Amino acid sequence: MACKHIDLAGKCPQIIRSMYKAERNFQSYVHLPLRNPFTERTRDEPPQKITKLAIAAETEEDRYDTTTEVRCLDCYVNLDKTSPKLAPIVHGILKANTFARQAEVKAWEQEFTPCEHTLCLEQEPNRKIDSQDLAHCAMCDLKENLWLCLQCGHLGCGRAQYGGVGGNSHGLAHADQTSHPVAVKLGSITSEGTADIYCYACNEERTDPEFASHLAHWGINIAEREKTEKSLTEMQIEHNLRWDFSMTTEDGKEMQPLFGQGFTGLKNLGNSCYLASILQCLFSLPEFQQRYYHPQDPPLSTTYPAEDLETQLRKVADGLISGRYSKPDTDVIASEHSPEIPTQKGLAPAMLKHLIGKGHEEFSTMRQQDAFELLLHLFKLITRSALPPDSPTDPIQSFRFTLEQRLQCTSCNRVRYHADEQDNISIPVPIRRKPTPTPTNPPDSTTSSKEDLFEPVTLRECLDIFTAPESVELTCPACSSNLGFTKRTLFKSFPRVLAINARRFELVNWVPTKLDVPVIVEGESLDLSAYKSHGLQDSEEALPDDAAPAASGGFQPNEMALQQLEAMGFPRVRCEKALHATGNADAEVAMEWLIGHMEDPDIDVPVALPAPGSGGSGAGAEISEESVEALGAMGIPAPQARKALRETQGDVNRALDWVFSHPDDAGGDESAEAGTALGAGEPVKTELAGSQDVPARYGLKGIVCHKGASIHAGHYVAFIRKQLPAEQGGEDAWVLFNDEKVVKAEGDVEEMKKFAYVYFFERT
Repeated sequence: MACKHIDLAGKCPQIIRSMYKAERNFQSYVHLPLRNPFTERTRDEPPQKITKLAIAAETEEDRYDTTTEVRCLDCYVNLDKTSPKLAPIVHGILKANTFARQAEVKAWEQEFTPCEHTLCLEQEPNRKIDSQDLAHCAMCDLKENLWLCLQCGHLGCGRAQYGGVGGNSHGLAHADQTSHPVAVKLGSITSEGTADIYCYACNEERTDPEFASHLAHWGINIAEREKTEKSLTEMQIEHNLRWDFSMTTEDGKEMQPLFGQGFTGLKNLGNSCYLASILQCLFSLPEFQQRYYHPQDPPLSTTYPAEDLETQLRKVADGLISGRYSKPDTDVIASEHSPEIPTQKGLAPAMLKHLIGKGHEEFSTMRQQDAFELLLHLFKLITRSALPPDSPTDPIQSFRFTLEQRLQCTSCNRVRYHADEQDNISIPVPIRRKPTPTPTNPPDSTTSSKEDLFEPVTLRECLDIFTAPESVELTCPACSSNLGFTKRTLFKSFPRVLAINARRFELVNWVPTKLDVPVIVEGESLDLSAYKSHGLQDSEEALPDDAAPAASGGFQPNEMALQQLEAMGFPRVRCEKALHATGNADAEVAMEWLIGHMEDPDIDVPVALPAPGSGGSGAGAEISEESVEALGAMGIPAPQARKALRETQGDVNRALDWVFSHPDDAGGDESAEAGTALGAGEPVKTELAGSQDVPARYGLKGIVCHKGASIHAGHYVAFIRKQLPAEQGGEDAWVLFNDEKVVKAEGDVEEMKKFAYVYFFERT
């Protein structure tokens, strides 16, 4: 059947441009189920050699069979979707990918490539290995998880793996003793030529282009092999997919789901739980709600909304706070959730994820990332974004405060104070392992937990370690003593919201490994008053300032910071470059910059010094007014912005870092380009970030928890203290945000606090 409105669709010049007009008059209906979606597929050709393994996020096509009908909503008649005028329009609408669909194309992937050790493998004289010699490890009786050294033919068991697969690391021990790098897992070899090939030298899984011939060298015919064990990748994926925080109470009942304003879940886009947990915590704070939740206002950017951070954050705020999308999902699959307990679909923040990850080496991927690193990245993006007209202040201001570092020479007792503006602290967690139980009295495997491995510590103890004095090896510029300094860092001011990262990591073979050390948050409040710095005292003598830069205008590195960096083992050229890039003030800031730029191609190129008289980082550098305005849009006064740009050769990003590391430096009237003076020569005074008032008491607002042994695997969830809806009691309670699942957290709240990775404290 046809109607007059088909002509409208037929006149559309392009399919994509016609989608809006076509959707006004035609509607696609989904009916389910139509048939059994599980069908067998056969392939005549053998599978190709695996070089990339990927898991795609579940789509509607995976769950349902669909049929499409085209109906005119004005005439209320069904139309022939195969007609020449409608067919291309219907085809374009059905095939057009939304942004969320494009982000779902691959949710997890790992690529395998050869390395120099597999490409240049030199094997020892060949011999045939008897089948009985392949039955067990050469150093123990293990008969699975066996690894064959491709260089000498030694067979050793691997490391213990996920899923209860045993291993005594005899294959690794052989590699360490002989420096033979390449081994293959016997149980993973297939007749098609695929297998787990591991390079111990690279500490990575690799591929071997000559794998078949390398096996034949030891008398193993690859065509006769049959895969008998899961590959490393399959076990890792299975391990990741199994991670889930319990959604049931101790007596086995499912936790009470929550719906309404402030209780909207976020759909997992594929390893995006780190993003969902951070967003939930941030948008539970009033500063983020005031900045981004404006449901009555029109969109800020109508030309490129997908590339505008303010627009995307407002969209997420509306979705999370309004409650319009926090409704029970009627299409829930009974096998995943109890039919009596409703759940919600959750919002998919695909456009925001794409935007904040754009150009970033890690956050642009679909791999699991570190939630705390994402928090810092998001802070930087929000700070650098311009404030819209008549907008509330930057929400990151509520996180900012000032740490004051005190250095004292152990010889002459002179001191120096240096202030740094921060928006978080990362505290060390002391690791104290419990004694290993004797074999005669092993722990009960059914009741043992991660608490059985480490002694618990308190958050107060971690803060004590963070603020404790420490020794640093420096030469005193006043007395020339090389006996060193004592260094201590305390709070000069306090934020309204304090973000704390608990560092539960230790290096195992130079790989950061997460440890489940219980950290106990004592009491209902945290008082930081004892950690306040009081600045230079009358009884203290200040160290003289470092020598002024050379008259030529060249860069003069901070001698103290330079010595500290060189003592860490960094080359002098790199130390100078790091100090030059971070404002030439603090060794720790420079070290963080240096670690993040070790792979830069010009990392060993000396700092380019300006020619004599050119000004360099002094008064003669040309400053772009556009750069000054860009910093001004972030709330930085023009004099301070000009000095920051002079010190960083006009680089806006580095200038912003310089401002944060020099909160006491308000700039001045040194810039000849400014053309104006600050009346009466009075210095401009800037207020410290945060508040200096005491007592400084805080209550725990939210935590981000991580389950898993590595930041690149496992699962993140958020626990947030919220006021429940009136129909569900209306009291303050802890709420669990587990991707799209939002429930009232019941049981022992103190237990979940012990293993938090990021804490959010609000000042009370």
